[in-house]
Formats: sequence, C-alpha cells, structure tokens
Amino acid sequence: MTNRNEYRLTRVDRSLALLHRIGVFDFARSISPNFLTVLNYHRIDDPSHEDFDTFLPNISATPSDFALQMDYVAQHYNVISGAELVAFVKGKRKLPARAAIITFDDGYLDNYTKAFPILKARNLPAIIFLTTDFIGTGKPFYWDLIAYCFHHTTLEKVDLPYLGSQVWVDESTRAEIMYSWIGLLKELSESEKRKIVDQLPELMKVSVPEDAFGNIMMSWSNARELSENGIEMAGHTVSHPILTRLPPEEASWELINCKRQIEDQINKRVISFAYPNGRSADFNSELIRRVQQAGFEVAFTLLPGQMRYGDIPKNRFAIRRVFLSYKDTFPRFAAKLTGINRINSKYG
Repeated sequence: MTNRNEYRLTRVDRSLALLHRIGVFDFARSISPNFLTVLNYHRIDDPSHEDFDTFLPNISATPSDFALQMDYVAQHYNVISGAELVAFVKGKRKLPARAAIITFDDGYLDNYTKAFPILKARNLPAIIFLTTDFIGTGKPFYWDLIAYCFHHTTLEKVDLPYLGSQVWVDESTRAEIMYSWIGLLKELSESEKRKIVDQLPELMKVSVPEDAFGNIMMSWSNARELSENGIEMAGHTVSHPILTRLPPEEASWELINCKRQIEDQINKRVISFAYPNGRSADFNSELIRRVQQAGFEVAFTLLPGQMRYGDIPKNRFAIRRVFLSYKDTFPRFAAKLTGINRINSKYG
C-alpha cells in the first residue's frame, strides 16, 4: 500500500510539474486577478538534520525552499499587509490585482532567525500569529512534546490512552502511530488532553531536560523587533486550544488575553486573529461573534483555497489560507497558490 501511494503521489507531482512548465498556473492567475491568496506557514527549518526531534508536519519549508517560494511570490503576486486587508474590508482602499498575504502560525523562533531575513531581503510584509503562553519560554506545544518522546524513547511498544497497545518496527510505523494518536487527542477536552500528554514522558520512559525546548519559540524581544520591521504580530490565543471545545467564556478569555498580552508587549494594536487548528469544526458563528467582541478586525482559518475579493468583506472572520508543507514540490506549491490543487495536510 505504501509503495502504491508513493507512486500515486509521484504521478501527481509529475503532472503538476508539466502544468507548471507549460504555463497553466500563469494562465490561471491571469484570468483571475481578483482573488486573495493567503499563504500559511508554521516553521522554516531543515528537518533532515540529525538532532531534529520535534513535530515534523509543522515544518512548512526548508530555508532554501522558502527563499525560492518568496522569489516566486514576489514575482507573481502583490503582497499586502494585514492592515491593508483591514482597510479593504472597511471600504477604505482597493486591493491590487493578485493580492497575497504571507502568514505564520504559533511564533516559532525560526520565523525570526530563518524566515525574517529572507522576507526582509525581498521587502515582503507578513503576519505572525502568536500563541502568547509560549513566547519567551521553554514550554513546548503538546505536539512537540509528543514528537520528542516518540523520538527519544527506547521502547518498541507502549499502551497509549484512547489508542491502546501499539507496537512499531521502524521509524515509519512509529510516526504513523504518533500521528494517529495526536488526531485522537484533538477530539478531547483541553484539560483531558493536557493531563494525558503530561504523563507521556513517564509512560514512554523518556527524560526531558529542562532546556529541551529552550530554543524553539521566539522571545518578546524578537516579536518587538519584527513588529518594527514590517512583520505584523497577531493573535493565536493564549494556550492554543481548539476554541469550539471550550465553554464560551473560556474562549473569550483566550481571545481577550492573547490580544492584550501582545499589545502590551509591542505597544501596537492587534487587528488579526487565526483560529487554532482552523478547520470547519474549529470555528462557528458564536465564536466569530466573540472574536469581534475581543476587538479583532479579521480572522483566518485553515480552510484551503483563495477568496474572491467580493467575498472577503462578508467573510472577514473566515478568511481561507493555503497550508504549506516541506513535502510540497515547487510545482505543487505553485498549484496550491492558484487553487488548482487543494492538497492540504491534516495537521495544522
């Protein structure tokens, strides 16, 4: 089954490469100039280095691939800021043809060390959605702690809550088990999920040093520097819960305090928000109302594809984004941006 899937994927990429070479994506852009394309990244890093031990699906591109992608975006799109988008939805300005926005979720340090120099060299603005409880700390997201434990355990068998006894024979099967388990954890309440994940190091016989995640998240000093250099700081909650799984009052607390903490740190108004996980089940009309009440002007999902300019004002709190992965070949990247190809990872 694995070999057949790999062959199928290769055929798709070969087809996309052919479409790219003969100019189909260029043609698609030329006939649909009034569409907004929002790129979604998480981390910019090279996962092939030996000491990589965190959550692989959060790597959106290697630094070299990201540089090539930004060259392509700068050549074929007109990159705008979050402030320009807000001015558009308020009727105060028009959007240029083929508008694009570059976004990053969570606030990883490599957004500052690796992505920012590439953006700065090309004079490209971007938005980074910060999960404030993790900025300037050595505290890991639950998916990074899980990946660390799976990477460092010497066990070949473990009894996982809600998944049962699992055995792996190689790195591939171990990764599949981990991804399946993380998918199940996303269905739990936040308190139950935290309780289970906190027990994982002991369950998997892994000792986690105090500084294991000391260099994974950016600091508030990094955020302030980015904010002063064309990179907008925006909200992504305090603790990264799936907000529709919280009582409404707790969801509002996450929204209000996230916004306040960022504004206190950068001394600027925060206008944009991104829903954690960002799928259709992760936001609803009640949550949108609370996002508005918290003072955000626009909000971003992880629903794939572009948006017609005419649809943006009435859907300003459900803006689509194109999820990008380090596995994306360059033709696949180009296809995703045009909306021809809507292949998106289940992790986000």
